Amino acid sequence: MTYRHSSLHFSRISHFAAALALALAPTLALSQQAAAPAAAPEAAAVSATAIDGRTQVGALATVPAPNLTAKAWLTMDVNSGQIIASLNPNEPVEPASLTKLMAAYLVFDALENKRLTLEQAVTVSERAWKTEGSRMFIKPNSQVTVDELLQGVIVQSGNDATVALAEAVAGSENAFVSLMNDEAARQGLKDTHFTNSPGLPDPTHLTTARDLAVLAQNLITRFPQYLHYYSQKEYTYNKIKQNNRNRLLWTDPTVDGLKTGHTQSAGYCLVATAVRDGRRVLSVVVGSTSDSARSENSLKLLNWSFQNFDTVKLFDDTKPAVTARVWEGQIDSVGLGSQGATWVTVPRGQSAQVQPVAQYAQPLVAPLKKGDRVGTVSLSLDGKVLREEPLYVLQDVPEAGFFGRIYDKILLMFE
Repeated sequence: MTYRHSSLHFSRISHFAAALALALAPTLALSQQAAAPAAAPEAAAVSATAIDGRTQVGALATVPAPNLTAKAWLTMDVNSGQIIASLNPNEPVEPASLTKLMAAYLVFDALENKRLTLEQAVTVSERAWKTEGSRMFIKPNSQVTVDELLQGVIVQSGNDATVALAEAVAGSENAFVSLMNDEAARQGLKDTHFTNSPGLPDPTHLTTARDLAVLAQNLITRFPQYLHYYSQKEYTYNKIKQNNRNRLLWTDPTVDGLKTGHTQSAGYCLVATAVRDGRRVLSVVVGSTSDSARSENSLKLLNWSFQNFDTVKLFDDTKPAVTARVWEGQIDSVGLGSQGATWVTVPRGQSAQVQPVAQYAQPLVAPLKKGDRVGTVSLSLDGKVLREEPLYVLQDVPEAGFFGRIYDKILLMFE
């Protein structure tokens, strides 16, 4: 670990008694001065999945990314949140039925917050029934459960089912679309704008490969209890059986999602994800020329990402990233680290070369509370920053007694 702060000089103070005598005169004033630590530096507003200012680890690999036939693509390690490699990640694209990832996200949120239940019956409106495009074939004024509609949305990609759920959550599709855009803003999807819930073509209904990856990562990590819908290969409703359009569910047993999309203007799109040896990777492919091409492109990205990169845990809330000196506390040092596990993705075999660099407020002055944010730690490889994480105090540090505080104040005078 490298630390960027002033070195602490604990040289023996041979004339400590004299210094103490000099210091005793202003003791009262010193004891009344604010002893709060210096303000923590504000972390740059860059998420773990950001591209600008952060090196995509694929650029450091000896095996280059595969050549793909797609308008835009991206591959991400879900454990670390790092984008491994991408092409045109911020280019505006039509999401088509990939829009249903956001629609499902909001339905899952409603289920978790008890605004809906899986067994709840939804009355199908005329508007939902008339929705054009791919269908679940629900009938107007019929009663369909939320569970059935979710299978209609995710497995069958039914636009009619999507609108029916949108109305169940928000009262109308227009209100639901407003929720979709609000949630996109909350997740930092700065280049995403929705105009409808199923993903029907519209000039302003746009997103990016990067935003789709962030949305998919958030859906996977927040709602693992609902991921089984995405690995379901078929669903029969109203005596009509439809297969999941994600071909990879049949060709690779490690693939368990997520969603296909297609319109004439958007091309063939797929957000795919797989788990191998406890590590999850997702890929985003937008604008492929055919159904088979999007599947082939996605599988190439998944295989390359698994075969050429490792993801390792560096530290967590029990293993500090750095041990820092504390002044005027009942203990002299405290661990600084992350509030959860911090993973990093690197080219295979290079995890030992990762260099953490900590930047935190100096001096750290007690009292400190567990969870106080005091700085950041950046993780670099070959001088390239891969990701940056906030640093938090990992345990409470109560203030020392009167003489302990005075002793540290004197030491700081010689700092």
